[in-house]
Amino acid sequence: MLKLYHSKHLLEAGCDEAGRGCLAGPVFAASVILPPKFSHPLLNDSKQLTEKKRDLLRLIIEKEAVAWSVAQMTNHEIDEVNILKASIFSMHKAIESLRVKPEFLLIDGNRFYKFEGIPHECIIRGDGIYMSIAAASVLAKTHRDDFMLKLDSDFPMYGWRNNKGYPTKKHRKAISEYGACELHRKTFRLLPT
Repeated sequence: MLKLYHSKHLLEAGCDEAGRGCLAGPVFAASVILPPKFSHPLLNDSKQLTEKKRDLLRLIIEKEAVAWSVAQMTNHEIDEVNILKASIFSMHKAIESLRVKPEFLLIDGNRFYKFEGIPHECIIRGDGIYMSIAAASVLAKTHRDDFMLKLDSDFPMYGWRNNKGYPTKKHRKAISEYGACELHRKTFRLLPT
């Protein structure tokens, strides 16, 4: 059972990202502030959910959250600053875009840069512990998947409809055959050595 809050006296925002390990496309991050008595039996780490369940939860989260926001850093920005920094900066952008300012940040993972003096805590596998982080993981994942689906029609050879830019055998075979496109992350090892 996921926990609703870390500290019930503070307005908390959960933050998570999606697409860190991809070879192509942006990294997305989301930040979510849930209402005090929020509960949903399906809510869990997005990686544990089917696409259908994630899509259903996205509608519920976006409707019921006190505030939510999704942001991204492009593949070019990832190549410029590195994937860790790009993931953190995309979280910063998502937090900054919230229409309600949180008093505490719950960050999925073990690294984060302070944001505007708001205290934070990094929690490894936090998306399986706190509802707000799980909700953020659902939004980041579904928004990113939608983005990659739209790109698939322009670059059908890479199979992004199915792999969403992750390093599958088919994706790497397509890179080997057609070369990388402008949406691939050039600082990533696109092909095995």
